Amino acid sequence: MVKDLRIAVDIGGTFTDVVLENGGRRLTRKLLTTPQRPEEAVLDGVRLILADAGRHFGDVEVFVHGTTLATNAVIERRGARTALIATEGFRDVLDIANESRYDQYDLTIEKPRPLVPRALRFTVPERMDVHGKVRLALDEAAVRAVATELAAQGIESVAVAFMHAYVNPAHERRTREILATEQPTLRVTLSSEVCPEVREYERTSTAVANAYVQPLMDSYLARMQAALAAEKFTGTIYLVTSGGGLTTIETARRFPVRLIESGPAGGAIFAAQVAARAGEKRALSYDMGGTTAKICLIDDFTPHTARLFEVDRAARFLKGSGLPVRIPVIEMVEIGAGGGSIARLDALKRVTVGPESAGAEPGPACYGRGGRHPAVTDANVVLGTIDPKDFAGGTIALNLDAAKGALERDVAEGLGLSTDMAAYAVYEMVSENMASAARVHAVERGAVVNQYNLIAFGGGAPLHAARVAEKIGVQRVIVPPNAGVGSAVGFLAAPVSFELVRSRYMRLDAFDAASASQLLGEMSAEATALVAPGARGMKTFERRVAFMRYIGQGHEIMVVLPSRPLVAGDAEALRTAYERDYAALFERHIPNAAIEILSWSVQVSTETNLPATQAAAPTVPAPVPTRHRPVFDGRSGRTTDVPVYRREQLPPGSAFEGPAIVAEDETSTYISASFTAHIDASGCIVMDRRAG
Repeated sequence: MVKDLRIAVDIGGTFTDVVLENGGRRLTRKLLTTPQRPEEAVLDGVRLILADAGRHFGDVEVFVHGTTLATNAVIERRGARTALIATEGFRDVLDIANESRYDQYDLTIEKPRPLVPRALRFTVPERMDVHGKVRLALDEAAVRAVATELAAQGIESVAVAFMHAYVNPAHERRTREILATEQPTLRVTLSSEVCPEVREYERTSTAVANAYVQPLMDSYLARMQAALAAEKFTGTIYLVTSGGGLTTIETARRFPVRLIESGPAGGAIFAAQVAARAGEKRALSYDMGGTTAKICLIDDFTPHTARLFEVDRAARFLKGSGLPVRIPVIEMVEIGAGGGSIARLDALKRVTVGPESAGAEPGPACYGRGGRHPAVTDANVVLGTIDPKDFAGGTIALNLDAAKGALERDVAEGLGLSTDMAAYAVYEMVSENMASAARVHAVERGAVVNQYNLIAFGGGAPLHAARVAEKIGVQRVIVPPNAGVGSAVGFLAAPVSFELVRSRYMRLDAFDAASASQLLGEMSAEATALVAPGARGMKTFERRVAFMRYIGQGHEIMVVLPSRPLVAGDAEALRTAYERDYAALFERHIPNAAIEILSWSVQVSTETNLPATQAAAPTVPAPVPTRHRPVFDGRSGRTTDVPVYRREQLPPGSAFEGPAIVAEDETSTYISASFTAHIDASGCIVMDRRAG
């Protein structure tokens, strides 16, 4: 038996995507997600794709998995019944938060609802100071009393977050030992393990989020592992983390909060690979699936990263309106604007789209599975950009009349519009939502959005990319091969990786090289131990970072450290590097100002290989469309016959004019009249804006 296959699976809110790679050959499958038991769609998809390849589970060497299950559990509040144990006097950390208001002048502001209600937050006497010294010993009798109360309340999972536990975790660890004795089935998350960093609100919120999703994710991953074993799978299972690395299933079951953004992270990796192949040093990744759409900036073929992510924002574009999760993450903005996002009229009779989604059950009205409200997919079917008979390679038949009926009831009648114009209004609004997200995200990062080129993928993005590009002034749009399953393809390019971040305060003018080196060495050993089982002997690389700021400032700048033990003379080099990076962000540094280090990071990973920039494709004869299809253009108010090309029939070098549609099994690409298009050497559809 030859184990030479690599399979990646991405579970989205609407579709489950499966990709099989065998050397240079790639097969794909797209199935509706099974929300109640997600592993069913995964196993069905893997069986189908292995049958397509004429192979078996035993031939699979690597199985890579990413999922939005953790994110959806938080957003939909479907996690475990969770409690919090905090230091006495700090019961209300989740409510007080950081005392900021995400909208200063909104008197009716709605703050994000905590995952643990106040009635399930408990405190015990204990206290560490900022240096990790015990000020008040842990009251073990109080912990036992809380354990009894947890049992009475039917608690499944508990987060323990004590003050300054990031410096000295002794009290948290002892609390876990007591809880394990008193309540052996209780799942316990320690803030000192999940997020050993300063800032008690973010640390507590992250620990609570991990505890909230752990029973769900642990149960799912255990079922998945058992089901694969029953199918005679003996290869290696990897999970994709929010930071774009791969980790073992054991680590994922312990820290499921690290999987919050695993699917979108795979998409960003995929876009970075496409950007490298096309030589696009500035790229804007646009990933639109069935439930959400994501925007990510990519510079020098590397996605932007962050250490804080917000889940379930109350206000779509406002920082601080969601639940903070402090984990290494690929930075992106995510909004409820997918193919399943529901369209309706608000109280002022304005067309709005999302964030509510029809998901896979019942799905958009055109699915014929009981959905009665129009979704973005319904609008595309009515406009003609989606062929009802050729959706998902013909595996899912769409009902045009159902789509028209839903749009007429919920949109057209209320505005006195034709069904076609109502569909265009939905199309226009979801495109504007994405354009607005791209503008805001770029501004927050100090970037000029029209200086980037768009890389569009996911089932929905190729249909909307041309219009989004028109709105934000982008000159080029690239739709790569396998765009409909881009995130899953990206999983297969991700390195095995794990990043640890720990807080230990140190002023640069009192730099303790020995203490810093000892901490970094401990972190390196721990990260290496977590990566080693997945790396399976592959060479690993290490990146060390210090998070620094001027004393009195509220946020830090990341400064890369040498990978060797630090020495006293490194303090001046760190100052120089910090001032250089600070000036790059804020135009100038502050001469002779005191600098402090708050946190340290160590990332251990296997090598990431970017593809080489491709050569230009040779010119070939103009392609012949397979057919024409009527498409409604809302700007002209007319329906015109648009040529349709099959993507697999377009060789590199093919060139054609918009408007046009390029159809494939996973998605369709709509090229508007504002663009010309050609197929580059790697098979990407490249749309270039017409002059003027």
